[in-house]
Amino acid sequence: MKLDVLLGLQWGDEGKGKVVDFLTPHYDVITRFQGGPNAGHSLEFNGIKHVLHTIPSGIFHPEKINIIGNGVVIDPIIFKTEIEKLKARNTVLNNLYISRKAHLILPTHRLLDAASEAAKGKSKIGSTLKGIGPTYMDKTGRNGLRVGDIFTNDFKTRYNNLLNKHLNLLKQYDFQVEYAKEEQEWFAAIDLLKTFTVIDSEYSINQYLKEGKSILAEGAQGTMLDIDFGSYPFVTSSNTVCAGACTGLGVAPGTIGQVFGIVKAYCTRVGSGPFPTELLDETGELLRKNGNEFGSTTGRPRRCGWLDLPALKYSIMINGVTALIMTKADVLSGFSTVKVCTHYKINGELTDRIPFDVNAEITPVYKEMKGWSDNISNDLSYDTLPAELKEYVAFIEQETGVPFKIISVSPDREKTIIR
Repeated sequence: MKLDVLLGLQWGDEGKGKVVDFLTPHYDVITRFQGGPNAGHSLEFNGIKHVLHTIPSGIFHPEKINIIGNGVVIDPIIFKTEIEKLKARNTVLNNLYISRKAHLILPTHRLLDAASEAAKGKSKIGSTLKGIGPTYMDKTGRNGLRVGDIFTNDFKTRYNNLLNKHLNLLKQYDFQVEYAKEEQEWFAAIDLLKTFTVIDSEYSINQYLKEGKSILAEGAQGTMLDIDFGSYPFVTSSNTVCAGACTGLGVAPGTIGQVFGIVKAYCTRVGSGPFPTELLDETGELLRKNGNEFGSTTGRPRRCGWLDLPALKYSIMINGVTALIMTKADVLSGFSTVKVCTHYKINGELTDRIPFDVNAEITPVYKEMKGWSDNISNDLSYDTLPAELKEYVAFIEQETGVPFKIISVSPDREKTIIR
């Protein structure tokens, strides 16, 4: 049995939560392999919207196993809030397992995040200020705290050692430091965390594979935010690409099966960084309005623009994508013309490659296609979709060489077309 991977191919917010929830009935185990509460995976069913930050998007299927992998960083306070919301909706939680090796976000990690971002001034990267970056820095610096540490006799000593390191770092910033209240909440959340089943997830996942169980690995953020291959330094702090599933779960590369790449019918981005196809006009504002493009985690308005094929081809190459999934196709309904960026013009030369220099002046080169006016949010068959949308889909498939297997036409779980 192989482990399938589902990840975003743009700058995050592609709709991974909905698709994972939709695909979960076809799998035995759902896992998260990287990122932290900077993720905002939205799911909608029975007229209710759910937003998950840390917990895998298969949690609403009580018969499925859900695992938070070792590559994830966990904020116990945010985790506790998520759990309380799920309990209020009578969600079954005894199917949720947590890796012993997942790292913990401390209140002072968030302070360090905020202090560092403030110090950058105009060069800030647009951090969600959730403490993700400083936590991964402590992980690679080999002095972080992991979930398994909370069960040790000297956990408080380990915590204080890391706390003192953070306080010394914060002295270097002209930044107000208050953490006592959050520290109290944090330890209360640690007590809740102790009530969940903590596992050596790498052993468990590989055993599930041996037993023939099907596993879906859920990524967070998007490929263009990958720490190595994204628009550095305007990136997240983890490997969001397919290879991150191997290190974030403890599985060998040969265990990877299908790689599902999710792409919006257009592009969005939150925070700073290059965005060649960004629309700073009425069209961009209409995309934002029609797509309700506001961050699930931060509430910030997302930057909107046309689909970027050079970036999409790059993401497909890096991840080895075997099937594409399009979300928010319905948002493009009503546009008389739909554009797709096919190349960049940089220093007068055409290219379809992502430039190393994030400050490069890029002029997008567009192919214009006829739009459609039909409301497709109730279509459940590919055959009934407008011919113009089918042409749009076919053009992307031709350019990328990868087929679309799923097209989402509404946020609701049921409004999903399988080809």
